[in-house]
Amino acid sequence: MINKTRPVVGIDLGTTNSAVAYIAKGKPAIIPSPQGQRIIPSVVMLDLQGKILVGDAARAAQVAMPDRVVAAVKRKMGSNEPVVMAGQAFSPQEISAMILKELKSFVDSALGEGEKEAVITVPAYFTDEQRRATKQAGELAGFVVERIVNEPTAAALAFGLERLEEDKHILVYDLGGGTFDVSVVEMMSGILEVKASAGNNHLGGEDFDWLLVNWLAGKIKKSHGIDPLNDMRAKSLLKEQAEKIKIELSSAEKTAIHLPLVVMKNNRPVGLSTEITRQDFVGLIENLLTETVECVRRAMADAKVEVSEIQEILLVGGSTRIPRVRELLTAFFGKEPRCDVNPDEAVALGAAVQAGLKSGELSDSGLIITDVAPFSLGTSILDEHRGMTRDGVFSVIIPRNTTIPVTRTERFYTATPGQTSVQVDIYQGEHELVKYNHSLGEFLLEGIPANYRKVEPIDITYRYNLNGILEVTAKCVSNGREESLTVQDALARDSEQQFAASVDKLQALYENAPKEEPDMDSEYYLPDFADDEDGDGAATASLEELREELGMLQNRLAAIKQESNELTRKKLGKLEHRLDEAKLLEDTADIQKIIDEATDVLIDLEMEAEE
Repeated sequence: MINKTRPVVGIDLGTTNSAVAYIAKGKPAIIPSPQGQRIIPSVVMLDLQGKILVGDAARAAQVAMPDRVVAAVKRKMGSNEPVVMAGQAFSPQEISAMILKELKSFVDSALGEGEKEAVITVPAYFTDEQRRATKQAGELAGFVVERIVNEPTAAALAFGLERLEEDKHILVYDLGGGTFDVSVVEMMSGILEVKASAGNNHLGGEDFDWLLVNWLAGKIKKSHGIDPLNDMRAKSLLKEQAEKIKIELSSAEKTAIHLPLVVMKNNRPVGLSTEITRQDFVGLIENLLTETVECVRRAMADAKVEVSEIQEILLVGGSTRIPRVRELLTAFFGKEPRCDVNPDEAVALGAAVQAGLKSGELSDSGLIITDVAPFSLGTSILDEHRGMTRDGVFSVIIPRNTTIPVTRTERFYTATPGQTSVQVDIYQGEHELVKYNHSLGEFLLEGIPANYRKVEPIDITYRYNLNGILEVTAKCVSNGREESLTVQDALARDSEQQFAASVDKLQALYENAPKEEPDMDSEYYLPDFADDEDGDGAATASLEELREELGMLQNRLAAIKQESNELTRKKLGKLEHRLDEAKLLEDTADIQKIIDEATDVLIDLEMEAEE
């Protein structure tokens, strides 16, 4: 039965651009803005009158008023890092809600006022925290959000709806503004089965832009002895120029750069006049593009699909317009990717297909989609290693890329004589230690018999369904005592009060209420750094310190590598790549995570060498 009471739309909430679509006459269609825009920039501004602007108007102000504009907020989703705009601090989901509110206004104009439900897409490699933050942003914007769908899966849905009779393997290569995903999908007469996914949440067009920014800044620094990246407006200007260069080099072999004024030095303007070739640009980004190909290899290996079995390659995301992307994929597969799929709209259209399946509007299509668990799911255990007991080891119960829905049970045992309770910790991730993975929850199983003669067996069952709901049950085998916890991939609020505060905050902004003094006790309060010399306040020093630490780790790694065997050198090569990757990041939390991982590996290797 079709839901006539509440329209369901599909939304692509992108790092660079966003779009909304719905099912019209049995087919997905983009809902444009009143001005006819099919996609809008994911950029938000709080202007001088206290009004929220979203899209082109906000993007146009990035250079002139960078302290009032926020872009690429998707990269911060799931973190507690505040986002400062015009001296006020917001959570990432509050900024995302502003983008979604703009899209909702398009929906209301096209479909009328009233309650709306949204299916929102996320990268396949988004963690549980990032998915929850996305759902919260949707609810803050006024949508009912009951379903999140992976972006490459959505693109496959848009493609598959028109090809219900075909049987083939397709590869969806999704390189967007801030994230990269790849999925291997098998089409079988209307059934689309995602076989495997891989990706990187911090690899995309934004990274290419910043590599270009550093290249441009290096030219100025070499010629004039001043670093333009220490000036907030100069940094924004170079970022804008980098985006233009990237686009121009997708169709031209070289482009000229003329910037009369980038920064001031001794009250005199410092500019830049040079040119850059496509080959120069490819040289900057080649390592990152190579990493995407490695993700393709990993996804295909997990899916147990050979190169010759891939009949179609779908390119999704604006960054796939870079010619080098097509060259690499053509070389890898021996065939060119399809050119008839709009990379900017495919995900939104696919989200609309999922919305149509959910509402019943496409119930007669015969289209069925299955997905996979993007991360491994498991628990924390004590483990013996070389005669020593180690705590916090990750024991996988549902491996990544397992088709869902799925139920798996593993047997564990009490760790000490007479133990009468067990704490079950639930984690998501791929690291062997739980401290580097994502905690999803915990609960206590009590009532275990106090057995001093032998260990007591405990069965732990994970049930993971299509809606991203994980149910974990722990059962004492000897007496049948059990406890369970349901981890729903849905809106997670620290408190209803905090969520209500965000709703009130956004409502006040949109009603252009008088500004209030910021709440200094709020977890999201930050002082205004607009007048700071480099525009980054205390965060700059922290970032510099982390990058210094990265340099020291690389030196330490190089020393160990010289005295290592071939197997260890291969392991260190991967670690080297991680450290190089960390140098490109702007998020201090992400850099610190890589530093911690690298430090643990190096300590282990040094200890082994001592033995």
